Amino acid sequence: MSRIGKKPVPVPAGVKIAVSNLPEGGQGINVEGPKGKLSFKARSEVSVAFVEADKALSVQLAPGFTTEDRAAKAYWGTTRALLRNMIEGVTKGYEKNMEVVGTGWQAQVVGKNLKLVAGLANPILMEIPTGLTITVDKAQGDVTPVKIVGVDRQLVGQFASAMRAKRKPEPYNGKGIKYKEEVIKRKQGKQFGA
Repeated sequence: MSRIGKKPVPVPAGVKIAVSNLPEGGQGINVEGPKGKLSFKARSEVSVAFVEADKALSVQLAPGFTTEDRAAKAYWGTTRALLRNMIEGVTKGYEKNMEVVGTGWQAQVVGKNLKLVAGLANPILMEIPTGLTITVDKAQGDVTPVKIVGVDRQLVGQFASAMRAKRKPEPYNGKGIKYKEEVIKRKQGKQFGA
């Protein structure tokens, strides 16, 4: 049995849930809360139901699938985790804090793009997806803080990862684009004879 899948997902007050069966199989789940709306298409291996009395979402294996089926068991736990993330997203939201570290390196929001000046000949432009809000704070020394906020956990994490991949932090000078809580293991570099 899936230990995660068995747990019901509590639905806080102010969150609306709509579960509908799709003609091609599976179910469509729409979640609406104070921060925004999210939708998800559940696979046919799992069955999702909103229990009004308990104010909770229940995820079960669909009829015809058993706990012996490894794939169905995996989708069961994954579906429950994704629904919990959606509910948390529309109530609290998600955020990632990034840092652009380097002398003269900077970040700024230009229209619907994030412009990164990161030690290359040309600035890097990243299109900001709909549903994300990006704020760039005033630089503190060589560090420019960037905050990524949104309701979709996957979108927030994916954009932060893509931003970091543009200039990964390097261990010798400590320059790069990194997560705020990330610790860069520094290296000494070559020592030349005296």
